[in-house]
Amino acid sequence: MEDNNKKQIRKTGRRPKKDPAKNRYTISFNEEEHARFLALFDQSGMQVKAHFITSCIFEKTVKTIQIDKGTVDFYMRLTSFHSQFRSVGVNYNQIVKLLYKNFSEKKAAGFLYKLEKQTLEMVILCQKIIKISEEFEEKHLKKQS
Repeated sequence: MEDNNKKQIRKTGRRPKKDPAKNRYTISFNEEEHARFLALFDQSGMQVKAHFITSCIFEKTVKTIQIDKGTVDFYMRLTSFHSQFRSVGVNYNQIVKLLYKNFSEKKAAGFLYKLEKQTLEMVILCQKIIKISEEFEEKHLKKQS
């Protein structure tokens, strides 16, 4: 009867696992093997070495993710440039409306002519950027293949 009372009273603490891991094994590496192990562990992206070792032993699939910092940097800069380019387009529309609203038609046409020249330069620049992006993409796809 005392055993039943003790079990009922104790309701705090961690619940026991159904299948606890009790068996432990140790392994020793020399410097070269340790470096290879750490490289594989880093490539796996896992956070716990024990989980990595278990997945290797039991042939579970291990995901390897490689991040190319140059690609990430290029993507971030291209995204930033794209947003700036869009804001220029919005400003362009606002300028055209303001020109016809605040100036005579002759003066507005003169300013629009200057604006058109600058726009052509932006189009050429945009075409160069698209070409560079395509070249980068081709090189990047060749590296992955």
